Amino acid sequence: MSIRQNRDWEIKEFEVTSESVYRSRRSLLKSMGMGGLIVGTAPLLAACEDNTPIVYENDPSAPLYPVKRNTRYVLDRPTTAENLATTYNNFYEFGSQKKIWRAAQALPLRPWLVEIDGLVEKPITIAIDDLLKKMPLEERLYRFRCVEAWSMAVPWSGFALKALVDFAKPLGSAKYLQMETFLNPKKAPGQRQGWYPWPYREGLTIAEATNELAFIATGLYGKPIPKQNGAPLRLAVPWKYGFKSVKSIARFTFTEHRPVTFWEKVQGQEYGFWANVNPKVSHRCWSQATERVLGKRGRVATQLFNGYGDYVADLYKGMEGERLYT
Repeated sequence: MSIRQNRDWEIKEFEVTSESVYRSRRSLLKSMGMGGLIVGTAPLLAACEDNTPIVYENDPSAPLYPVKRNTRYVLDRPTTAENLATTYNNFYEFGSQKKIWRAAQALPLRPWLVEIDGLVEKPITIAIDDLLKKMPLEERLYRFRCVEAWSMAVPWSGFALKALVDFAKPLGSAKYLQMETFLNPKKAPGQRQGWYPWPYREGLTIAEATNELAFIATGLYGKPIPKQNGAPLRLAVPWKYGFKSVKSIARFTFTEHRPVTFWEKVQGQEYGFWANVNPKVSHRCWSQATERVLGKRGRVATQLFNGYGDYVADLYKGMEGERLYT
């Protein structure tokens, strides 16, 4: 009989606060600076209560949820209130303000085709619902740390990114996985802003993509993932800053060349390819030593790799010359 011992930052699953306890929410406002196309530095401030209902798409995948939780992944803090996690979002395709969840409802989710191409045995385009049938769905509790120094903890549903890599059958020459969002400026007004390099593009090394933590989220809080949170496919890499977690993915490309990512193109000195969380490496405009947990007062200490170093630190050995933490 094997006995699993929790890491020092973990709590037992039964200690995780129930979602139902966290139904009330505070709106949090933060200004978004456009000078130099960088994120503003105003602190997160509690605002008036907002009882706006959570909106979910009438999604054909709804019968798939809830899915069984993988108890290997636990939290050191309560889960964030569902209506806070679904109404305090970054989604530049629909605007630069946090409260863009209403605008994001314009995103059509069906039909949704997923293209898998590049250095693979056979490129394929597959409908989202057909892809979901082929993937082993589970729920994971993950922390999320935004580069803006706020954080949350949520139950994602979805599948290990490695399962998609295995499905794609990349060639041995593939060194990176590039991911792109949809491109539909008629529905997404932010994509009409020509100073941004649309579509949103992100990338991982193959080693990162096949690490056990790398996850494709298709659900949230036991339901299909809402549009504003990145429906129908969203990357979740909890050891990296949140801008790496590309939303509404429509294309996976396997390549031998390192992708130049969206924010790397916009402001590469501040938002790099790796974006691993490190409390000792400050953003140019603010410290990363602490973070604001959404729905809580005060700040908590930020952890290296967002507390997931046991899983991922070995990925970066021998890479001291890389800018791993921006």
